Amino acid sequence: MTRIALLLAGIAPLAFAAPAAAQSMDHSMHGTAPTPAPKPAPAPATTGDAPAEPMDHGAMQDMGPPVEALGCAPEHAAMGHCTLEPEPMNKSGRSMDAMDHGAMSPSDPDCPPEHASMGHCTPKAAGTMEAKSGASGTDLPPGDATAPAPPSDWYADRVYPSAEMEHSRHEMMMENGGQTIGFISLNLAEYQARKGGDGLRWEGEAWYGGDINRLTLKSEGETVFGEGIETVETQVLYSRAIGPYFNAQAGIRQDFGQSPDRTYATVGFEGLAPYWFEVEGAFFLSNKGDLHARLGGYYDQRITQRLILQPMTEINFALQDVPEIGVGSGLSDVELGLRLRYEIVREFAPYVGVEWARKVGDTARFARAAGEDPSGVSFVMGIRAWF
Repeated sequence: MTRIALLLAGIAPLAFAAPAAAQSMDHSMHGTAPTPAPKPAPAPATTGDAPAEPMDHGAMQDMGPPVEALGCAPEHAAMGHCTLEPEPMNKSGRSMDAMDHGAMSPSDPDCPPEHASMGHCTPKAAGTMEAKSGASGTDLPPGDATAPAPPSDWYADRVYPSAEMEHSRHEMMMENGGQTIGFISLNLAEYQARKGGDGLRWEGEAWYGGDINRLTLKSEGETVFGEGIETVETQVLYSRAIGPYFNAQAGIRQDFGQSPDRTYATVGFEGLAPYWFEVEGAFFLSNKGDLHARLGGYYDQRITQRLILQPMTEINFALQDVPEIGVGSGLSDVELGLRLRYEIVREFAPYVGVEWARKVGDTARFARAAGEDPSGVSFVMGIRAWF
């Protein structure tokens, strides 16, 4: 027990002295500590205003050919090691490197790249193509050079017999504009209720041919109940297309009826004017030497898909007085009509309407001398058909 007590007595002072020594330790007793080296400051970012430090190109000897052999790369130029040479410019001031070199390569318009890649054709040499001049197809300037010959080396002839393919091409041309067809239309077929005697009136035409050349037959006339046929006019014409919407016509006109018969040489036109006006006009030179002219037209105003209002007009002129047929010089007569039709089907449409007719000038004087009224109004109803 004595030994244990002595041991505890010796340890106790040390336990109380350790915290105090830790708080009052003199660091000078440890000696001089080495001062750590300051860290290097980060290199400033290279900008256009502050040049960067030169690089050690000696360390780059094993990395490839020298810069001089490769030219002046943009990253070297940015560090001030070299100067970029200006890029070549085209006439428009555009960099040649920025241009689409594919668009500059001449291509054969008869053998596009996609066809050549599939082995369908072989492009021509650049020196033999129109593309050498920088333009081809519709980009070429207009001129009066002879049109190129149509192709004769049909690709299908390499696979199928040429005779059979030629027959197929002929049939295709016939079905796409070369066919011959016929057409008949009855524009007016109506009953007219008017003062002084009711009657009938008709107007129609028929043609046979193609898109360019046609044989056309026109007929129109009037009858008065109890008096028979008043006038009949028939025209046989050659019609030729002079544009997408108009035909030129020439032929013979023959008149019958109560007035003396007349035969006329006829030259005229008919077609579709802008804004969908159907118009026609003609000059008539009779076998007696008198000259007449006519201008007329109509317009279809659709109220619905089946109900259509059609205003119509016709004006006649004469160069000289022709008392035998009751026609005076100048403006001879005017007709204005308004008809409302309903298309049961496109080919058949009944209609009702009203028509006003007026003879003027010397023509009106001749009508009064014959005991006729120079003007009148008719209420009409009839049918319009074509097939």
